[in-house]
Amino acid sequence: MDQRCYLTEDGFEASLKPSRLQEGFSLYQSWQTCCRTNRESSMANEIQRVDLHCNTNNAAHNTDEITTRQLIVRRGQPFSITLEMAFAFRTSDILQLTVETGRFSSQSQGTKCTFTNRAPTCVAGSKAIWSCKVDDRSVLQRGIVILSVTPPADAPVGRYSLSAALKSGTAVKESLVVLFNPWYQDDSVYLPDEKERQEYVMNEHGLIYMGTAYNFNSITWEFGQFEEEMVDICLKLLDVNPKHKRDPDGDVSARCNPIYIGRINCNDDMGVLAGCWGDNFQDGVSPTRWTGSVSILQRWYQNNCMAVKYGQCWVFAGVMCTVMRFFGIPCRVVTNFQSAHDTDNSLTIDEYFDEYGFKPKQTLDNIWNFHVWVEGWMKRPDLQNEACYDGWQVMDPTPQEKSEGVFCCGPAPVIAIHQGHTDLKYDIPFVFSEVNADVAKWMLNADGSKTKIHSLSDTALVGQKISTKAVGSLTRNDITHTYKYQEVVNLPIHIPYSVYCKHTGNFDSMKVSALTKDDKGDIYGAQIDFTLEDPPISVKVLGEACVNRPMTIEVEFQNPLNETLRSCCLTITGCGLFRSDHLESNCMELQPNATLKVQINTTPYKAGMKTLVADFDCSAFRNLKGSCTVYIKP
Repeated sequence: MDQRCYLTEDGFEASLKPSRLQEGFSLYQSWQTCCRTNRESSMANEIQRVDLHCNTNNAAHNTDEITTRQLIVRRGQPFSITLEMAFAFRTSDILQLTVETGRFSSQSQGTKCTFTNRAPTCVAGSKAIWSCKVDDRSVLQRGIVILSVTPPADAPVGRYSLSAALKSGTAVKESLVVLFNPWYQDDSVYLPDEKERQEYVMNEHGLIYMGTAYNFNSITWEFGQFEEEMVDICLKLLDVNPKHKRDPDGDVSARCNPIYIGRINCNDDMGVLAGCWGDNFQDGVSPTRWTGSVSILQRWYQNNCMAVKYGQCWVFAGVMCTVMRFFGIPCRVVTNFQSAHDTDNSLTIDEYFDEYGFKPKQTLDNIWNFHVWVEGWMKRPDLQNEACYDGWQVMDPTPQEKSEGVFCCGPAPVIAIHQGHTDLKYDIPFVFSEVNADVAKWMLNADGSKTKIHSLSDTALVGQKISTKAVGSLTRNDITHTYKYQEVVNLPIHIPYSVYCKHTGNFDSMKVSALTKDDKGDIYGAQIDFTLEDPPISVKVLGEACVNRPMTIEVEFQNPLNETLRSCCLTITGCGLFRSDHLESNCMELQPNATLKVQINTTPYKAGMKTLVADFDCSAFRNLKGSCTVYIKP
């Protein structure tokens, strides 16, 4: 019989002659040494290619509306990556992955985690532990390894580096962005209802209510949280806030908590907006001119994080809602009519009148026709009774009073405001007074004394018709009952346009007050604020709208006055439709009762349901708004 040994991948087969077995063992040992040498020599290039599957992962994580050119995932939800190896992958091989966020990442802060396809390798006391496993779809013999990677539900949000290597080899590096996950039950922003998730996280368009409790209206606001540049802008907003400058590693670690994210202010150092409550906006943009958040955030980012001029409450709230929705925190814009500003936490607003009903004395306390803030949905494990205060939280980005040394307000649980639990965090007494403060009215006498003015509405005047956009429709949802127990009956009053037409260029509301005295000498007073109704502006799309194909928009406005409108200016915006504001300046004057009809061409660059917003400005009417929705076919 032939006396030879036959080497195979798993060893050798030998002839039956024992005298030649020793030779076979020697050959086998040489073969094993050669295999080890060849395998180790390829270690430097052991992972030849990484596929992050941005299209499928982002679609599964509800982030593909932002982009598919980078990986954006949500906490607690697995995503897949494919590693193509230079050789077959054995089940005994160990792949080591490391994720890091921030400049000073550490396992104890939850900003760094090293884990393998076997188990995490984190040290004791580590936070935010990631995991992965080899997917059954892998083709190990060909070196194709598909990993299912899961970020923890308490991972800090932000941009991460991701490195992968065999345990003793050279790592390849990629990057990804991690957001909050309202779809995942263990995430602190989990919102159970899918319709509400679509409204408060996914909807890029909304309504903001303005005016007075007796005559209110709404404007369309473009949140635009899924514009691709929002990734860099919103992450930059986190990195330039003063807390990050003082304690960068602690700040990045705290980004696991939506409560912390909700307390990042918009007004102090490097804030997005500068507020102005006067009537001089010559060195900036009038707050009424804005139609959405994207243009504001773009200007802030492109101008080295310098505050954009100017904003008022609805602008601050609209921008904050954009940022919250981008990060995955369910958020809605809320308007409180007859909103009190109580500077001393007395829960009382003092107002002074002369004998004719005018206000000769200004006080720090006041009542705004309306004030706008946002609500964010999150758990509150930091408060007593824990789950009792979970749910909607008031966050007010408008700079009014300082909280812990900075202009910031909230998150304040709405349920705590309703129940009057003013001893809890954050800023509940201030928000409680905005919706529930009592009003004390005084008449100033000629001798300097003051007389109490009795009014049936003293305890019910503040906090009326608290409003937000309804889920899935363009209607108003009255949420007053979530803030306070039911109070007051209101009577509407109509004042003809001819009485106030000369003032419409600079003012859009008026205040009417009345005093009366009964037989006993007791004085009674009432006060009402009115908002002027704007003439309508029509916006529509002519014909079919398809992505990357030209479409035509028609804007129509009729001058309702018997006078010429001068300095007319028309601006059109729409996320996914215009990459920047479109300014139409061909209409400088509009004759009395004449109709303006303008057709504008654009090419949509994103498919799906989009909103067009038109802003018409002239000598008699300031920043009239009109809008329409259009479905852009793929």
